[in-house]
Amino acid sequence: MAEQSSRGEIFVVDDDPAVRDTLSMVLKAAGYEVICFADGAALLSVARNRTPAAILLDVHIPGKSGLDILRELHGEDYPAPIFMISGQGDIAMAVSAIKNGALDFIEKPFRGSEIVGRLDEAIGAYARRQAENASPKFSSLHFPGREPLTRREREVLEQFASGASNKEAGRTLGISPRTIEDHRANIMKKLGARNAADLIRIVMTAAQRAS
Repeated sequence: MAEQSSRGEIFVVDDDPAVRDTLSMVLKAAGYEVICFADGAALLSVARNRTPAAILLDVHIPGKSGLDILRELHGEDYPAPIFMISGQGDIAMAVSAIKNGALDFIEKPFRGSEIVGRLDEAIGAYARRQAENASPKFSSLHFPGREPLTRREREVLEQFASGASNKEAGRTLGISPRTIEDHRANIMKKLGARNAADLIRIVMTAAQRAS
């Protein structure tokens, strides 16, 4: 049940077990799955082969700093938003983090509700931006190993990825919101998507392969 309702995975990188525990508890309560790492090397080994919904990366971690890890991940091109977190943040460090591809910089101490709110906003906005960039190629997107989508399913997927509601998509395509819902369920089943965020990530990956 938890897997079905998951809003996606968040990778948390912090050498302080108390911070990892707190973030893990808050994010799980908000419906996310959380994978914690105590250092950057552990994150890199996973993040290069598996894309989360977002990454929370502490600047001051053992070994390479969070900024070094951000550079190694090629933050600007990484297919998920990355937030830098630090108890000793300063303006120069924040600027450096943003220049190297971090979406934003969060200073400790922070409130759990603030982290969840900013993540929700960032993940939604990131998915919409990526979908907008990918949308011209929708008709030519390929999803290897998956059952092919019908032309109508591709149209519905394009509407959904651009942020349209069932009602808006129905208006645009001239079909009822209920039918849109049925198409969406079919698309998710065909592409093996667990939830909406997962579906957007699958589309983004396909778009990157096509470009």
